[in-house]
Amino acid sequence: MNLRTHAARGAVLAALCVATAAMTVPQALAAEPHGKVAAAGTAGASTSFGELGSLTDLIIERLRVSDDVAASKFGTDSPIDDPARESEVLDRVREQAAANGVRPEAAVAFFRDQITASKVVQKGLFARWTAHPRQAPTTRPDLTVIRARLDRLTTDLLHALGTTAQLRADPAACSVELAWSTTSGAVLARLDALHRQALRAATPSVCDPVDGRD
Repeated sequence: MNLRTHAARGAVLAALCVATAAMTVPQALAAEPHGKVAAAGTAGASTSFGELGSLTDLIIERLRVSDDVAASKFGTDSPIDDPARESEVLDRVREQAAANGVRPEAAVAFFRDQITASKVVQKGLFARWTAHPRQAPTTRPDLTVIRARLDRLTTDLLHALGTTAQLRADPAACSVELAWSTTSGAVLARLDALHRQALRAATPSVCDPVDGRD
């Protein structure tokens, strides 16, 4: 990536940051009625920019599924923290990582971040719905169906990690591309403050200086 490309992307990133503030601050101030989550947007409605765009889209899709996880658990005895399920997910990731061209340690670190990000969403929505009961969901999604969606996303995310391994192994290039994709993705998906916080929690392990190198 040459200096002109860096400069051009830097200018666009600055513009996108302004756009993000303009679009999301009003959403953070006004909650969506009837239990709907304005931040989640419409699945498939956005395509994040750059070489990490597809990976970022999948991360955002997983955050959207976290909305349904929260709706399924809210008002029940099901806790947000589920160590058994988390261990199951991480064990599967560790087993499937190498086949996708990803170091098992890197894959596990990445998916730990996804689990953390999901909890950010769930805890935020629980707090919102507890404070404003009229905004709480009126239906309870089937957690079994949700977990099937999450399993599919695990497979897709591992594949995306594998196809971007070489880029992610270059810290400088990866940092630029990650900022490019997450900033554009947050704007295009109309993420609110809670989901932007979760997106930040989901991405610290994306850039891996070892993946993609012999």
